[in-house]
Amino acid sequence: MAIQTMADFMARGEQPEILFWVGCAGSFDQRAQKITKAFATILEKAGISFAILGKEEMCTGDPVRRAGNEFMFQMMAYQNIQLLNTYGIKKIVTTCPHCFNTLKNEYKELGGDYEVIHHTVLMQELIDTGKVRIKDGGAFKGKKITFHDSCYLGRANNIYEAPRHVLEQLDAELVEMKRCRTNGLCCGAGGAQMFKEEEKGTTRVNWERTDEAIATNASIIASACPFCNTMMTDGVKTKEKEGVEVLDIAELIAQSLD
Repeated sequence: MAIQTMADFMARGEQPEILFWVGCAGSFDQRAQKITKAFATILEKAGISFAILGKEEMCTGDPVRRAGNEFMFQMMAYQNIQLLNTYGIKKIVTTCPHCFNTLKNEYKELGGDYEVIHHTVLMQELIDTGKVRIKDGGAFKGKKITFHDSCYLGRANNIYEAPRHVLEQLDAELVEMKRCRTNGLCCGAGGAQMFKEEEKGTTRVNWERTDEAIATNASIIASACPFCNTMMTDGVKTKEKEGVEVLDIAELIAQSLD
């Protein structure tokens, strides 16, 4: 699939409906690249005109701000905002709740005002409007799926229903973990913890969260964040739970397209 960049669109004097902000994980992490491809497949199938920034995309600055380097964050943010405003970007979609939260809530005061949508919300819209159809008796028929709430999607931005609504379109059984929605437990990667060694303790956050997911007897742990995906996958491997898969919602839908 050949994905066009904003530079390609500008060269033709055109503007895409939406900018797909891929993010660091979606660009460089081999596992998260599969999520990027799955979501791009859904956008193509729905007939959405979209572009990426390609080599012009930088990190939003979320990890450095969480780690306490405000100066570096503002430098990165200004650079991104300048680029987005030069291209006249109005609408952005991203598969990463960290990028989503930063672009939506933290760029405004620095001069970057955009309509930012998380991919689960866009997928719900596409399903509700009939632009994306799920085949009957799809790949996940009769399977048990549990959804892990990402902190930046749930508690930070109050998005709980969209991912569940999308999962309900699959012919599967959705089971909730003991701690979910507003009471959900972090995967252990937020606040730039993904990039540092953990402090000493009796267990790891992602192991505890994986235990809760495994306790539901679900064969699929659905996530909506590349960092959550990494942490939960690591947890499943540590617990040596064969037969339990961690998949992004975009991957589940891409495999079930009619």
